[in-house]
Amino acid sequence: QVHVAESGGGSVQAGGSLRLSCELAGSSYKSNCMVWFRQAAGKEREGIAAIYTAGGYEYIADSVQGRFTISHENAENIVYLQMNDLKPEVTAMYYCAAAEGVKRTYCIVGLDFNSWGQGTQVTVSS
Repeated sequence: QVHVAESGGGSVQAGGSLRLSCELAGSSYKSNCMVWFRQAAGKEREGIAAIYTAGGYEYIADSVQGRFTISHENAENIVYLQMNDLKPEVTAMYYCAAAEGVKRTYCIVGLDFNSWGQGTQVTVSS
């Protein structure tokens, strides 16, 4: 049984940093598409970062470019979202989603993901 779990959220002051983690447990695939989404209160869900765990592809949305980075733990289905210089407007629930065994060219934020985590809350105060 595949399971996605996020961790690392919390409350920080503006200018601070957080690192979110996402683990895809129970998957036998090493070629997975893993994506971070966020959804603020009253807003639509937004795909902000993606990575292909077999290598060769990373994506960061323009809205977080320069402040967020995505990375992958080698040989593990664990990805990280490093968030720096946080601003109150990034306050949201952050979700991780995964698609197992896909080709690299299919790894996009608009993919139909079959595994989602419960989310981790990020709150930034001014």
